[in-house]
Amino acid sequence: MTRTLAIAKRILMEMMRDKRTLALMFLAPVLILSLLNYVFTINSTPSVEIGTVRVEQVVSDSLNQTSHVQTKNYVSEKKAKVALKDKKVDAVLTQTGENQYQIRYANTDASKTAMVRQVVNGTFTKNKVAAMTKQNVTLAAQNGQQAAAQSSVFLSEKYNYGDQDTSFFDTIMPIFMGFFVFMFVFLISGISLLKERTKGTLSRLLATPVRRSEIVFGYMLSYALIAVLQTAVIVTFTITLLHVEVLGSVWLLFLINVLLAMVALALGLLVSTLAASEFQMIQFIPIVVVPQMIFSGIIPFDSMASWAQAIGNILPMKYAADAMNAVVLQGQGLSAILWPIFALVLFLVALTGLNIFGLRRYRKV
Repeated sequence: MTRTLAIAKRILMEMMRDKRTLALMFLAPVLILSLLNYVFTINSTPSVEIGTVRVEQVVSDSLNQTSHVQTKNYVSEKKAKVALKDKKVDAVLTQTGENQYQIRYANTDASKTAMVRQVVNGTFTKNKVAAMTKQNVTLAAQNGQQAAAQSSVFLSEKYNYGDQDTSFFDTIMPIFMGFFVFMFVFLISGISLLKERTKGTLSRLLATPVRRSEIVFGYMLSYALIAVLQTAVIVTFTITLLHVEVLGSVWLLFLINVLLAMVALALGLLVSTLAASEFQMIQFIPIVVVPQMIFSGIIPFDSMASWAQAIGNILPMKYAADAMNAVVLQGQGLSAILWPIFALVLFLVALTGLNIFGLRRYRKV
């Protein structure tokens, strides 16, 4: 018993001396929980913008009087569709005839689609007419209720992405795809380099005339090949077996994920130079990996405070998520995602430079 207590005392003393481990164990969970509490409670009701084309004034006024709703009137359906594709509005309501309406949802956010549907149906009910979809009109006619169908509003629904069965999980799947690429590449690269350092392999390599930049590029090239294969597996599985609809180019989606994997690789190598053990490398997950998920777009970015958006703007996952959403959900081409791709390249170059500089602690030249 005495020896057991002595061993326990020694371990506790070692942990008390390791200030980094103590901070990661006690401060990191508090920080992450505070961020989660903030971003999940800041705005529980989504705000939506509805474009209108040739809509009766009484309907337009009723929509404007609804809280969390703004309307924009467009002179033509073509301009309204362009605004919908450019994410300026969440849906477009068009009056095609007497008691005839068509609504087209962007459907890139299931919660906003549900909100728009609720608001539009509530508007028609408020004006003492019931909105009926094509399916409901057919059922009414079959039941001998033709008069009811004729006195109601006929509302046809269309979707830019997916259909009425598209769930919230379907719309955030591109983000999860990129996040898992980022997380596993970060961990594998960081722990692998850390093992080489603790085993002395890196020290022996640094004893040779090889340059620090050559060491970094060599590590990145080898792990990059594995990262590309892993990215190919994740993207292929998500599209073929999970049946995620991709409106844009699959090759662009692959390019974005490969760039994100390279950024995660460089970040993992950099963090591994700060960690003293594999245990500490794992402890960096709450500080490095979890914020990538929080600010990736799962929670609407524009609903956050300016300081929270500033944090998201310095995280690579935010730009990768923006680019993937543009390709998968909106069918955008390369020209529309040039800025996110450029941002990922900047992250990659900066982190690679920091890795080369970070090796100075082990060798000056």
